[in-house]
Amino acid sequence: MNSSTDASWLLGPLKRLQEQISLAVVAACEKSSLEDMSAIAREEEGDTIYAVDRVSEELLLEFCEKEIASVTPIVLIAEGLPHGKIVLPHGADESSAVWRIIVDPIDGTRGLMYQKRSGWVLTGVAPNRGPGTNLADIELALQTEIPLVKQHLFDVAWAVQGEGIQAERVNRLTGEHSSLHLRPSQTPTIAHGYAGIVRFFPGAREVLAEIDEEIVRGALGPVQEGKAHCFEDQYASTGGQLYELMSGHDRFIADLRPLMEPVMRRRGLALGICCHPYDLCTELIAREAGVIVTDVDGKPLRALLELEPDVAWIGYANQQIRTQIEPLLKKTIKLKVES
Repeated sequence: MNSSTDASWLLGPLKRLQEQISLAVVAACEKSSLEDMSAIAREEEGDTIYAVDRVSEELLLEFCEKEIASVTPIVLIAEGLPHGKIVLPHGADESSAVWRIIVDPIDGTRGLMYQKRSGWVLTGVAPNRGPGTNLADIELALQTEIPLVKQHLFDVAWAVQGEGIQAERVNRLTGEHSSLHLRPSQTPTIAHGYAGIVRFFPGAREVLAEIDEEIVRGALGPVQEGKAHCFEDQYASTGGQLYELMSGHDRFIADLRPLMEPVMRRRGLALGICCHPYDLCTELIAREAGVIVTDVDGKPLRALLELEPDVAWIGYANQQIRTQIEPLLKKTIKLKVES
């Protein structure tokens, strides 16, 4: 297979890399205390890097040098690299790189380091189209779950553009791999399902909650005594949220944090942490599974493959739910944020 024209040859190496990272992080968590894993290693512009993150960073660079850059030149984009990216093999010119590979070695660090919830290794591969390469250019994406120490099974999902989704479940104790069928919810409403607005970090959370409430009331009417219209799950992992959509667990998720910037500015406060392109580098998998992923204008995501951009995104399990929610969402954003 020609590495200069087909990204699918990278699937095998990248699956091995992600599994190595997943198992290495679990092993580190088994040997270390919560305090050790949650210690701050360093502060970077886009995020805080914790001790648990360093386990994956070291594996990532070494593997890409030996297993991928020895075959074809690449631009590797990830936190912890100088200026957020590096050209491999060392000494190669960026313009000579065939692929841009964007990686989040651990998405969902906070839940993982406190052993509350799984994290994910995320990777997207796009042809090198220079600095303008964006999320819509990604042709191969894969994500591997990093399970909790007490959890022996973890899931892997991947997609090549235009070829649908594939997934498997891995037993980390026996090494057994079994096929897994993922399918987004086909229910045409958010009623009695999981749906919500991301607000797991401080910063205008009350505004985001108001948007959530307005949408639910508009879609389902007023709350009835002793009843719950729908539910929410504040999973602090974008890759995890996409997985919840593609597996049928969630029906609607919107991450609107970047839209809160003017709200915070009026209060004389900083915006805080938002979703970045590396958090969304596997949205191709969700789309190939049938999930509808858009920006706040209802268009495909086109954020540049860089570390810094703040990205707002919306995921609908199916078109009926999009029809139910999107007009309410746009109306409420205009009312609560833009007015």
